[in-house]
Amino acid sequence: MKISIIIATYNSELNILCSLKSILEQSYNDYEIIIVDGASTDKTLKIVQDLCVEFSDIRILSEKDFGIYDALNKGINLATGDVIGFLHSDDKFGSSKILSEVVNEFDKSKIDGVYGNLNYISKTTPSRIIRNWQSQHFDIKFLKKGWMPAHPTFFLKKEVYDKHGLFDLKFTISADYDFMLRVLKDETLKFLYLQKVITNMRVGGTSNKSLRNIAIKMVEDYRAIRKNKIGGIFTLILKNISKIKQFIN
Repeated sequence: MKISIIIATYNSELNILCSLKSILEQSYNDYEIIIVDGASTDKTLKIVQDLCVEFSDIRILSEKDFGIYDALNKGINLATGDVIGFLHSDDKFGSSKILSEVVNEFDKSKIDGVYGNLNYISKTTPSRIIRNWQSQHFDIKFLKKGWMPAHPTFFLKKEVYDKHGLFDLKFTISADYDFMLRVLKDETLKFLYLQKVITNMRVGGTSNKSLRNIAIKMVEDYRAIRKNKIGGIFTLILKNISKIKQFIN
């Protein structure tokens, strides 16, 4: 089973090498890395190109885009793997066995997607955990209660994208939430919770870097909830309340 790992980059020279090494150090090696770069002006491309000399499974597309979801869509269209996963340019996998464990779940179970836990780590001190996003076993009823797995931990079969399409670019911050609602409410699909920290994610992402962005995200989350007909304002309230326990380590 081949895995396509998509990384969207833009002026990511500070952490891209760390992210790539967390893939290259995986015990499972049937994968491709797709770098979709937004025409970086720093050393991002040089760092990646230097790695390409040693590792042939890295593909690069660098051109102007309309934001991260546009970049991820391009990566999905380029993917040749059976399964697609994402790793943001500031993030790294939780261990060197993550891909092996994900593939093992796909192999032994008739499932369409795997997700797990996520740690938000300090931007300057990666060993310090700020938030711990513990997920749970899937039940479609949880969606109306505001539950959602962490998107960076979500591995899906390529055929799920063939069926449900790409990220909706009408959303600037919540396209991942909209997409997951679209997929997770499909009762013909099956999902499995891998009780591991799949991704360590540095704090400071787009959705929570300012009060304005937090407000925009709440508006977009509500739009996604209504668009996918899985709840209303109560769902949005519960979704935000559920984040509180992530800060209690």
